[in-house]
Amino acid sequence: MAFKCEQFSGNMKKCNCSYEPCERKGNCCACIHYHLAMNELPACAFSNEAERSWDRSFENFIRDKKEK
Repeated sequence: MAFKCEQFSGNMKKCNCSYEPCERKGNCCACIHYHLAMNELPACAFSNEAERSWDRSFENFIRDKKEK
């Protein structure tokens, strides 16, 4: 179910998701709900380098943060 996000244009300026066909891009609420339901984190939780792996796991998040 899609809903209009009032912050869409501002969110798009900050969104680092590289998955192009993503229908949730710019709609942070929908993105967070989707990824948490999959036991993942959204792209914005990761560095740009780690995000490009498309591994949204909590384990990858921890690795990414340890490397910084």
